[in-house]
Amino acid sequence: MGMATTGIGGTQENYYMHREGQNYWSDPWHWAQAKIVAACRTHGVLPVDGPFGDFSDKEGFMAQARRSATLGMVGKWAIHPSQIALANEVFSPSDEAVTEAREILAAMEEAKRSGAGATVYKGRLVDIASIKQAEVIVRQAELIRK
Repeated sequence: MGMATTGIGGTQENYYMHREGQNYWSDPWHWAQAKIVAACRTHGVLPVDGPFGDFSDKEGFMAQARRSATLGMVGKWAIHPSQIALANEVFSPSDEAVTEAREILAAMEEAKRSGAGATVYKGRLVDIASIKQAEVIVRQAELIRK
């Protein structure tokens, strides 16, 4: 792409916006990652994020991994042993997330028994989209724990 950088992954020092005396760094990889996730999901392939070159930058790796997970990626390359536990931490659902997902599924089962197509869980609407999201979290947890 002809990018003027030697860094791999993460934000780049010169890729920022400046407003009211503050610098705000953008993610130059966002568009490419979103396209990768969309293409992979369209074809039934699980998307995995690429490398983060500065293996001494734990916070940078974690930030990039969290953005990738939020976009729908299921993992991240580890180019150094120190990155393995970090990736596992980010891409494994927390016990709290799994508990909440199971509670959402139970709430929807109760709603279905009463003939409703949606319900309220912790003050928010829960419907078929919520079921699909909760099922992903529960399935991911079950696969990891095997």
